Amino acid sequence: MIDPKLQTLLMVIEKGSYSDAADALSLTQPAVSQHIHQLEKELNIKIFHRSSRKINLTKEGEIAVKFAKRVSSLYRELERKIKDEALGRHSYVIGITHTAEASVIADVLALYAVSHQGVKIKIKSDSIKNLYEKLSTYEIDLAIVDGKPLKKYSSILLDTDSLMVVMGKHHPLAKKQIVTLEDLKKERLVLRSKSSETRAIFDRVLSSFNYSLDEFDVLLEIDNIMTIKELVSKEEVVSILPRSACHSYGDKDMLSLRPIENCDMMREINLVFPKDFSHRAFLDELLHLYRKHFLVNFYTSL
Repeated sequence: MIDPKLQTLLMVIEKGSYSDAADALSLTQPAVSQHIHQLEKELNIKIFHRSSRKINLTKEGEIAVKFAKRVSSLYRELERKIKDEALGRHSYVIGITHTAEASVIADVLALYAVSHQGVKIKIKSDSIKNLYEKLSTYEIDLAIVDGKPLKKYSSILLDTDSLMVVMGKHHPLAKKQIVTLEDLKKERLVLRSKSSETRAIFDRVLSSFNYSLDEFDVLLEIDNIMTIKELVSKEEVVSILPRSACHSYGDKDMLSLRPIENCDMMREINLVFPKDFSHRAFLDELLHLYRKHFLVNFYTSL
C-alpha cells in the first residue's frame, strides 16, 4: 500500500488546501499537517513555502510531488496487473494528443480491442507536455504523439503526416491546386492553440518566410478539431490541420485539403513508451493493423 503521507501530499496538491484535503481523506486538518511535517522530516526538506497563503511548492517539493505521483501510479499499475492476471485479460492505458484523437489511431485501437478477447484499452487525450508527464509517472503505458519523441523514452515511428489548408468543399480556395500564404492572408482563419504541435509547425513556417501571424486574420484559436472542422465546413473560415485529422465519416463530403506553396509542413507521428515497457507484441500488432487498414491514403480525394 502506498505510504499515507504520500497520499496526503498528493491530495493537498489536488485540492489546493490542507482543509479540503482533510475533508477528502476523512482526516482532521492537524492530521494532514502532521503527515506533511513527517514527510518533510524524513526527506529533510521543506515541501511548501510557508510565507504564502497559497499552496506553493518549493523546488524540493516539486521533486517530492513528481515521485509521489510516480509511486502512486506504480501502485495502481500493480493493482491493475494483478487484477488482469486474475481475470485473464490485458489492459492498456494509452495517451493520445487532441490531434490524434481525431485521426485514425482511435479506430486502430478499437479494432485491436475488438479482435482480441480479454483486452481492455483506456484512452486519455491531453497535450503533448502532459502526456510526457503521465509517461514519466506511469499514469499511461503508451503515448501517441506528434513530432520528434523525447530521447529519454523508446519510440517507434507510426507514420508521417503533413499539415494542409482545410476549407469547405465549395470555398473559393478549393478551386486551386495549391494555396499561397498571400491567399491565406485574405482569409479568416481558425487555428489550433499555441500549445499544439500543429500550431508550432505553422508558426515556424511563417517565420521562415518572414511572416508574422499578426499579418493574418485569426478569428479563433481552438483545441477541439471536430469544432474546427464544423466551422470550416460552413465555408466562411479556413484552417490549418493535419491531413490525418480529416478522415472521419463525412469529411470527404464537406472538406477540401490543399498544400501551401513551397511550405514543408511534414511531421512525425510516434508511439512513445518507457524503456521498460514489455509488451512489444502489442506494439508490433498495432503497427500491423495501422499499415494494413489505415495507411492507405483514402482521403486523397479531399
